[in-house]
Amino acid sequence: MQGARGRAWRPGLDEAMRDLYQDMILSHNKSPRNKRVLEGADRMQEGFNPLCGDRLTLFLKLDGERIADIAFTGHGCAIDTASASMMTEAVKGKTVPEALAMYEHFHHLVLRDAPADTKALGKLAAFSGVGEFPARVKCATLPWHTLRATLRDEKRPVSTE
Repeated sequence: MQGARGRAWRPGLDEAMRDLYQDMILSHNKSPRNKRVLEGADRMQEGFNPLCGDRLTLFLKLDGERIADIAFTGHGCAIDTASASMMTEAVKGKTVPEALAMYEHFHHLVLRDAPADTKALGKLAAFSGVGEFPARVKCATLPWHTLRATLRDEKRPVSTE
C-alpha cells in the first residue's frame, strides 16, 4: 500500500510518529519553552508568515560563537509556536555553525528536498509529518528562518513569502 508522495505505508511506524508529532505539538503549544523577552539580548529579529498571520520575535544572547540564551515572543498557530519552542531548546548551548547545521537538517526534513539527519535533530524529527501539508511547512519553518537571519545578524524582518 502506498502513502502520500508514493512512499510505502508502514502501519506501526507512521502511526507512532504521527502520535508523537501530535503530542509534542500540543505540549509545546500549551506550554511553550523559552517564550519570553530576553533582557540584554545581543540580537533580535522579527519574522512573519503572511499566509496565516504568524508573528515571531526572536532574541539571542551569544557568548562568543555559542548561543548562551535564546527566547521568543509572538503569536502564531500551534505548529509555529511548537516549532519555536522546540527550536530554542535544541539550539541553546550550540555554536553558531552547529545551529546553522540544525537549520539545514530541519529544512530538509520538512521540505523533503534532501535527506535529513534525523539523529542530529532528535525530538525535532517529529516534524517530519509537516511535509505532508505544504501550507503548514511555512508555519514550522518560520522560527528557523528567523533563527538563521538572527545568527547572520541580518537587519530586515524575515518573511516566509
